[in-house]
Amino acid sequence: MSEEKKCRVYLNGKELTRVADGVAFVNEIRKNRRQGLISGEVNVSYSKKLDEVHLNVDKGRVRAPYIIVEGGASKLTPELKQKLSSNEIDFNYLVRRGVIEYLDAEEEEDALIATSEEKITPDTTHLVIDPVYMLGLTANLNVYMDHNQMGRHAINMNFMKQSQGVYAFNFNNRYDARAYMLFYPQTPILTSVAYRALNMERHPSGQNFVVALSTYYGYNMKDAVVLNKAAVDRGLGRSVFFRTYSDEERRYPGGQKDKIRVPLPSTDGYLGEHAYSKLSEDGIIEKETEVHEGDVLIGKTSPPRFLEEQTSFGISEEKNMDNSVTLRMGEDGVVDNVLLSETSGATKIVKVRIRSITVPELGDKFASRHGQKGVVALIVNQEDMPFTREGIVPDLLLNPHSLPSRMTVGHMLEMLGVKAASLAGKHIDGTTFSVDGVEAMENFGKELESYGFDKFGDEVLYDGRTGKKFDSKVFMGVVYYNRLYHMTINHLQVRSRGPVQILTRQPTEGKARGGGMRFGEMERDALVGHGASLLIKERMLEQSDKTMVWVCKDCGDIGYFNYIKNVPVCPMCGGNNLEHVEISNAFKLLLYEINSLHIRTNMKVENE
Repeated sequence: MSEEKKCRVYLNGKELTRVADGVAFVNEIRKNRRQGLISGEVNVSYSKKLDEVHLNVDKGRVRAPYIIVEGGASKLTPELKQKLSSNEIDFNYLVRRGVIEYLDAEEEEDALIATSEEKITPDTTHLVIDPVYMLGLTANLNVYMDHNQMGRHAINMNFMKQSQGVYAFNFNNRYDARAYMLFYPQTPILTSVAYRALNMERHPSGQNFVVALSTYYGYNMKDAVVLNKAAVDRGLGRSVFFRTYSDEERRYPGGQKDKIRVPLPSTDGYLGEHAYSKLSEDGIIEKETEVHEGDVLIGKTSPPRFLEEQTSFGISEEKNMDNSVTLRMGEDGVVDNVLLSETSGATKIVKVRIRSITVPELGDKFASRHGQKGVVALIVNQEDMPFTREGIVPDLLLNPHSLPSRMTVGHMLEMLGVKAASLAGKHIDGTTFSVDGVEAMENFGKELESYGFDKFGDEVLYDGRTGKKFDSKVFMGVVYYNRLYHMTINHLQVRSRGPVQILTRQPTEGKARGGGMRFGEMERDALVGHGASLLIKERMLEQSDKTMVWVCKDCGDIGYFNYIKNVPVCPMCGGNNLEHVEISNAFKLLLYEINSLHIRTNMKVENE
């Protein structure tokens, strides 16, 4: 065979050599790898279409372990399983003995992998250790994923990351920028293998809610949910929010530095005596002091920007500026702790942690582990909530339309299973791919019947307002719900008047800067569509950056008013024929910027 017709062999993408038979070469490499003659880090694949062999030994490859199948039988025999369970051997022993091998993404293309021993055929090359390990860490913490629509999984992964819970046991000694701690976190009754293996019950992030699938006078339409006020008062979903404010005494060229202290009245930007009333003598607020927006937490003065600043009497003196740390707008709470320390540059650093209790209110967001999110629309007194004949009042009312359209069967299975498990006083397993939904539902039904409940989890409910029995039974169970950090108190933004931007003179943007909600182009289009011209003028001009300018009727340039002669003057043509016009300051700024490019602009003024 000519050298050109031989099979090319590539190592990490570079051509290494050529061999006569690519398939035989690949089989020989795999045989030696399984016998331990070459490193288990080597992966090899053969492309029949290109007649090429690719060897990969580079770093950073994602590799997954698989059980080797030879002659239609798994090499992980019952004897090895027994030794593994009794800790006589470990996982690495199986890898060294050629029972398990790691494949990368490229070698997986050559493999025919079975998901279970029952599905092994004569052509099968590998067997998965467990189907669930195709999922990531976050997904493995979830339950009944194989009973839900696929799109819900991605949504739920985000919700799990956003949930409030016990993020760390040493939270009292930490000064995180912001942190949430749930008051009464609970371990879910329904867990997965990964949840238990990772000891996630030590870091719970939710509570077991008694949920009824029912409407409530139209308040829980769409994704809205209704909460029981008595449950909220008992601590359902209650959490504490920590925010840390920090500052340090920075050093500047010329030997100057900041000073943490109570600013003197002579300081530039002095906020008034009342603003510093909560500070102690060293300029730092005391622990357990109640604070509100705008209160000074750390008093600090900074040196002037220039080494010397002239006073009105011509005497050179140094004047400090107030650079104190104040509480953010829209926030209040209690000073939880204060930390005094030093940076690596031996400068003093102060950290103040603020604590505020957040009770569930209208607009707060809750979500189950099946991507079923809900915003609180109403918090109802317990006596007005529906109740069962035993007097059980649900914690949360979920709209039944939320489930069929999203195809979250796992949510309903959890309601049924956890209801049965809570009556039996035990935990149940809901690991993905390990539970047959129909079989599980039948088992849960039998257990519920043994306790005198309906096998489908349905209950007879009575209206708390009228006392009348509902015409149909209501599906009721227990679901593990997470409280997410999207809360009304963090998104609430109101402004009547406030600061404006220096350049455009339009209102500032953002809650932290005391700004309002932006009235953007799409909102403007809505008003244009309605023909509400005066409303557009009011929003975009009157309440924004309206400014009055003098415009020359002769040359169209912007003029000014001469208060000495009491006449308007045009600097371009020198005339006095000017009109007082109202325009947007942003438009005026645009004209000036165009002029700076040596392009002359002129406006034509016409009477209406």
